[in-house]
Formats: sequence, structure tokens, C-alpha cells
Amino acid sequence: MHQVIEGLKADSSNFTLERKPFLILGGSIHYFRVPKAYWEDRLLKLKACGLNTLTTYVPWNLHEPERGVFDFEGELDLEAYLGLAASLGIWVILRPGPYICAEWDLGGLPSWLLRDQNMRLRTTYPGFTAAVDSYFDHLIKKVAPYQYSRGGPIIAVQVENEYGSYATDEEYMPFIKEALLSRGITELLVTSDNKDGLKLGGVKGALETINFQKLDPEEIKYLEKIQPQKPKMVMEYWSGWFDLWGGLHHVFPAEEMMAVVTEILKLDMSINLYMFHGGTNFGFMSVHYLSDYDAPLSEAGDYTTKYHLLRNLFSHHHPVPLPKPPEATERNSYRPVIVRQHLSLWSCLDFTEQPFKSEKPVNMENLPVNNNNGQAYGYTLYETIISSGGSLKSLNNIRDRALVRIRTTFVGVLDYKEQELSIPDGKGKRTLGLLVENCGRVNYGKTLDEQRKGLVGDIQLNANILRDFMIHSLDMKPDFVSRFVLQSSAQWKSMREKPSFPAFFQTKLYLSSSPKDTFLKLPGWSKGVVFVNGKNLGRYWSVGPQQTLYVPGAWLSRWDNEVLHLTFNYLTCHVPVHPRTEQSMKILTDDKPVHALKNVGELLVLLKINGSQEFYAT
Repeated sequence: MHQVIEGLKADSSNFTLERKPFLILGGSIHYFRVPKAYWEDRLLKLKACGLNTLTTYVPWNLHEPERGVFDFEGELDLEAYLGLAASLGIWVILRPGPYICAEWDLGGLPSWLLRDQNMRLRTTYPGFTAAVDSYFDHLIKKVAPYQYSRGGPIIAVQVENEYGSYATDEEYMPFIKEALLSRGITELLVTSDNKDGLKLGGVKGALETINFQKLDPEEIKYLEKIQPQKPKMVMEYWSGWFDLWGGLHHVFPAEEMMAVVTEILKLDMSINLYMFHGGTNFGFMSVHYLSDYDAPLSEAGDYTTKYHLLRNLFSHHHPVPLPKPPEATERNSYRPVIVRQHLSLWSCLDFTEQPFKSEKPVNMENLPVNNNNGQAYGYTLYETIISSGGSLKSLNNIRDRALVRIRTTFVGVLDYKEQELSIPDGKGKRTLGLLVENCGRVNYGKTLDEQRKGLVGDIQLNANILRDFMIHSLDMKPDFVSRFVLQSSAQWKSMREKPSFPAFFQTKLYLSSSPKDTFLKLPGWSKGVVFVNGKNLGRYWSVGPQQTLYVPGAWLSRWDNEVLHLTFNYLTCHVPVHPRTEQSMKILTDDKPVHALKNVGELLVLLKINGSQEFYAT
């Protein structure tokens, strides 16, 4: 705890802190994207780079997964994160939302808000403001004691996030501001917008800041015009960019980044690097795929060229030498492991909660599960009885991707591109199943209110609307997964028997020494999700660009480590395996991340390795 003198002020053209001029050199590290065991390592690296301020968002959808049920434990222990920053002498700018964008599912808003068919997110719609009030009642009482005025590290708090790009309700920003003040926030308030949002995103009493990657002098002039004699700050200087499924891995050259950062500092502007460390989108939280963001610290916390260049630049803004950077994080590449058993997803239905009967399709968010908070993530299976084949049309009501089957036979995929399938004729009544995957709710833009998932309306067969559904919620929560992993009644089968996709595959990763970070590679696997020791590492998809999943050593143990993955198909392996050799589908590890190659036409390069096509390259 520091001596309280005077907090961050914006009363002149320069910030002051403790009545002295203060240049904010900030970096974004989101605690919820980094294993708790690595928080100290990442923050020490931030400080050693010459940064004096940490910025972080706060994800509402993780902290209140069900209405009135709050979680601030483990990787979500925000108080521990703030306390750690304080102990290391790092200031904090807190960005509590409620909307955070952040390349995060629904911009951090909980999906149960969408159970209200009239919901208007990010407005003063009563259903939304009541939920915000309840959330802030819990959140702000936890963070308020960590403000500068009470001896803590928080020197500023952001009001909402980039509201100027949304701006549908002029009463909304004053509401959020008052929600913070009335609960005890006393530090400097700021807002954050890109150049187009500056005109509409501010609120009286909060300092406006700007977000960009390329510096435009006209934007800086406009910021000075609307806030004369106020400090200028780039709240988000985009040090890299996120990756999209099926796209290129984004790389923002270090030389270009340094030229802009140098110019920002020459203008006496404060800066926050977004991101300083991108971390990982564990679980189902990714909308886009975010790995290292091409940030100064990589996904696994490695130093990059950007880090060293920035450290040299920032060292000139400190009167004493910077602390020595911590040792580089150790990693390892372990021996390949062979998958030896599998379990059909259809066999797992016995371990789900009771299916829900409904005359009409029901979207995920409105299913009567999770204490009537609906289903947030994962997959939902819709089953109905048909008595003929023909043309199955989705009517654009599938969100986002459906595997269609008749009984246990795969028929095809329906998504936003493919909206019609031919169902083969058969004898008698048959079960039609649609396994719908929620691929993530958009995090930005004007369509937040429309992000309901599953079947969001009718589907038809031969112009007849289908009715009478049996609906299974497959949210892949740890308790669901552990049920069929631990239950002896689960019908696991040897790899001598041909798998029925989609299926879970299980193996063990044996470590004879102290665990180190590694990267999981799944050559030939198509699309799915991986669990290691019950932790959801996230989605994988052969379209790339990423072809590895980061496995923190802190989540591994010496000797046995359970690897479980759900996959929808296998691209390059012929099964069943040879009964003598038991050579089967493999899972590999590497000590570095891997991204898919692209040619100049942005087409995936398929490397021929040992006669098989593998969608990765080292």
C-alpha cells in the first residue's frame, strides 16, 4: 500500500500523479486469458519492458455465468490480480465494461441476457440496466478498495467501451458513469473510442482517449479540439491484430510499430499497448481466433523483437535502469501419443441432463437448463421423427453450423452458406438429428441483440415445417465431460473398431519430468475441441490459421495427463487401424506454435508429408 497523496489528474495538457507529471506507459494483459500461475511472470515482464501501467478488461460473462451466480475464483480472481500488480509497483487502468469487445464472446456480455426476446443490449432498456446494476453491485465492491485513493493501484476507470461506434441511446453512457460513481469509484474516469467514435462516445466528466494502429495527425488535432488543454492518450495502440478462422496469421512488422510508438511519445501522448500480451482464448470464448495477437509477449509469454525494441525505447523515459527481464519460459516437445480409444458422441447422450421436449425449435439461450439461464456455449442436438426423404431447408435459421444425420448416418452440413440438403429416402419412421454448433457470438457491431444460437426458427422438409423436437444440451462443461470419462458404463471402444463421428478420443500424455509448456498439434484432425486434465484448451479447426493449441505447463502434472478431444471428422487417417500394429491417430506436441501456410492467392498450402496431407507446417 502506497502513501496516498493525489491520484491521476487530467487538469492540464499533461497527466499528473501524486502532483508530479506522469506519462502513462501501459500494456494490456487480460487475467482471464492467462493461467493464474503465470500472472506474476507476465507482469514482471511488463515492468521490465519499461511499462508503468497495466490495463485489463473485466468479462461479465465469466464472472456471472448465471443470473445472480458470481465467480471470482482461480483465473477469475480479479482481486488477486490487482493485489499482485500493487505488490509489483504497477499502476492499473480498469476497464469494467459492462461491454468490453475484446474479441470475446458477445463482447463479454452474458448470453442469458438474450433470453429476453425484447432485449436491447448497451441501452437503458430496463431489462439490461437492471442486470448491469446487479452485476456492478458485486463487481465494484470488490475493486473499489484497490483504488489509488484507498492505497491501491487503480488510477483510472474506463466508462463502457467504444460506445461511439454503437451509440444508440444518448442516456446510456451517463447511466454507466453514474453506476460507477454511485458505487464508490472515485478515480479519473476515461472513455475509449476509435476515430469515428470520438464524436459520439464521450460522456461529461470523463477524459476521452483514442484507439488506432496508424497515426493520423488529423485525428490528434480533433482530439485536441474537443478537449483543449487536456492530456492526450492512445488507450489502444494496436500492437498487432487478431486472426480469423480460415484467414492469414496477422503480422504487424516491428519496424512499423516502433515508428508509430516513437511518434506518439514525441507528441507527449500517453500510450497503452493493446495487446502487450495476447494470452489465449481458452474454452469457447473466442469469436475470432486470438493467439499471441502478434504482441510484444507471445501467447506463451516469450520475448519478441517488438519487446526488445520497446524496452530500449521506454528505457529513455525512466531515470533509473529498468529491472532485468525474467528468464525465458521453458517449453518442451514431448513424444507423440497414440489415441487408443473412442466414444461416439451419441453414446454420451446418456450422461447429459434430461432432454427437453418442444413442439418448435428453441434457441440455446432459451433452453430450460442451467437453472433456467439457458445454454451459453457448446453444441445442441435437435432430434425429430421423419417418415420420408427429400429436401431439407434451414431457412437460414441455423446458428452457426449443423451436422445432419439420419439415425447415426452422417448426411451433410448446414450453415450460413449451405442452407439445403438432400435427405435420402428410407423405410418407415427415422430419427433426423441436427447437431448445432455455436461458433461464437460476435463481439462488435450493431447485431449484438441478434446473437442467439442453435435453431433460431423453423426448418422444413419438402416444404413441411418440422415439429416435435427432442433437444439435448451439450455445453461441454467439466461435470458433463467427467461423467463419461469416469463412468465405467461409458462404452469406450478400442481403435481396432472404426469410430463413428462425431466422437470423443482419449489418450494419456506421460511426463517423466517436471511439466513444461507445450503446444498440441493434431495433424489430420478436422474440427473440434480439446480438454487436458479437464481444462478446455479451446477450439481447433484445420482451416487455420493456427494449427496448435497452447498447453500451459501449470495445467500438466508429472506422469499421467488425460487428453480428451471431441472431433467431427478425421481427414487423413484410415480407420480401423491395423490390428497388429495398433498404429492409429496421433496427437503431437511441439515447443513452438504453428500456423498454416498461405500462398499469394491466400489458399491453404497442403504439405505432402509421408504421403498424407497435413494442414500444418513448422
